[in-house]
Amino acid sequence: MLIDTRTAAFIAVDVQNDFCSGGALAVPDGDAVVRIVNGLAESFELCVATQDWHPEGHASFASAHPGARPFDPTRADGREATLWPDHCVRGTRGADFHPGLSLEPYRLIVRKGFRPELDSYSAFYENDGSTPTGLDGYLRGLGASTVVLAGLALDYCVYFSALDAARLGYSVFLVRDGCRAVGSPAGSVGRALADLSSRGVAIIDSVEVLR
Repeated sequence: MLIDTRTAAFIAVDVQNDFCSGGALAVPDGDAVVRIVNGLAESFELCVATQDWHPEGHASFASAHPGARPFDPTRADGREATLWPDHCVRGTRGADFHPGLSLEPYRLIVRKGFRPELDSYSAFYENDGSTPTGLDGYLRGLGASTVVLAGLALDYCVYFSALDAARLGYSVFLVRDGCRAVGSPAGSVGRALADLSSRGVAIIDSVEVLR
């Protein structure tokens, strides 16, 4: 499987302190993606990083809903959603990129989830499914028709980013060993991978890019 790393875009999703060891919403083994993401980024001429950038009291936080607890299910914008611990509050250490992440390769950082009442899992759209982040226009303007994704977390922000990329007509590759997952609710990883595969997203390992 050949990816032209000169014209494809690599997207590193939310490799931030709060999603790594000791963070407010730590993804199990999340730190393990840093080395792989760094290696991938070195291989591409066009790299983009996303960054959750929430205001205090964001609507996705359980603390913003009296009586709610983190990981409780809810509905937002007519869709099923999850309430989270307070995380990636803009300007805090938790929102910073992991200190081991090399930022030099990245041409663009997309900050998302900054609207108080609207969350954003995807790199391309807010969770209402219609408010764009601007990333699609940026990539189109640079002639990219393929995207390769890795980062955190596979069953949420990576999944929705890949889903939207496929919906927008990109050729999409998800680097499985360059991701880690929340794993909640049970079975979320298997469902995410099966759904992406059914939509034409290729699930690959980093060796298929780096060899």
